[in-house]
Order: sequence, then C-alpha cells, then structure tokens
Amino acid sequence: MARTGTPADELPSRGVPRSTRAQSSSRRAGVTGKREPPLSQEDYELLAYFRHHIRKFLVFSETAARADGLTPQQHQALLAIQGTRDALEPTIGELSQKLLIRHHSAVGLVDRLVSAGYIRRVGSGRDKREVRLRLTPKARRLLDRLSRRHRVELNRISPILRAILHKLESRERPRKPTSRKRGPR
Repeated sequence: MARTGTPADELPSRGVPRSTRAQSSSRRAGVTGKREPPLSQEDYELLAYFRHHIRKFLVFSETAARADGLTPQQHQALLAIQGTRDALEPTIGELSQKLLIRHHSAVGLVDRLVSAGYIRRVGSGRDKREVRLRLTPKARRLLDRLSRRHRVELNRISPILRAILHKLESRERPRKPTSRKRGPR
C-alpha cells in the first residue's frame, strides 16, 4: 500500500545524494535560515485553493485509471517505468523509489502487473542478477490513452495553477522599495 505523508527519513533514499536528502528535508520543515514573515489569511486561502486543485487532478487521475481497469498505483507504476530517462528500464528498487513505496510493496505491485500482462521482467545484459521492468505493447497502448487524457486535463487546469503559484511567489518575495527618480533641481 502506498504511504502518504511519510516522514522524510522513512522514504527510500538509496541512490539519492545525501545533500539532496538533507536539502529536501529542510525544505519540508520550512527551515530557510532566515526569519520568515507570518502567513496571512490570503496565504492560507491560496495554499488551500492550490491544494484543492491538485486534489481535483488526483481524483481525475484515479478515476481515469479505474475506468481503464487499473488501480491508481498500477497506473503510476506504468507511467514511472515508461517515464524513466535512462536508456535502461528501471529495476524494482528504482520503481519503489519513484513511487515512494517500500521495496517489498513494489515487488507485489510488479507481480500483479506481470500477471495482468502489463509488464515483463527482463534480465540485464550487463549483470545477470539484475532484473529490469519493461512495458508490454498492451500496457503502452493503455498508458498512451491515459496519458493523452491526463495531458488534456493538465492543459485545462494549468492556467489556474500557474495563477495561484504566481500569487504565492509574488507574496513570498520581499517588495523592493520604490525609488522615485528626481529630475534636475
């Protein structure tokens, strides 16, 4: 089962540079090393509005996955496998890191996807002990259809999210005092 709201030190961190882990932990904790002004009511409203729209997108995504016969986590796994930048397909360990789940949970997820005919385990050419994950043509067709729907939905909501982010960013930047240019005296 996927974990949400997991403390940073419980997340898989193998392969993630120590400096990145520490940096992301301090960001989550809100530690910036400088005194931050208190949040206003408008800040809370913008954050809540942003969270609401993100949640609406997640509900859309979960509903679309279920309509095509996948669980949301299976859809996320297929997307993570296809979306791997490396020339190599991901291992189960790499998939668990991308999905922020424990290794044994990823093994069960992969087993179910293999049984359903969506992915195959393939041996690595370099290391016979290493197993890589590859989408089947059936999974590629399904993922293509789902991803096209997701792209349409993201295009629909992106102006709203951008506007909220712009307002949040502009509220965070300290305002520079305006200097009036004086003409010759």
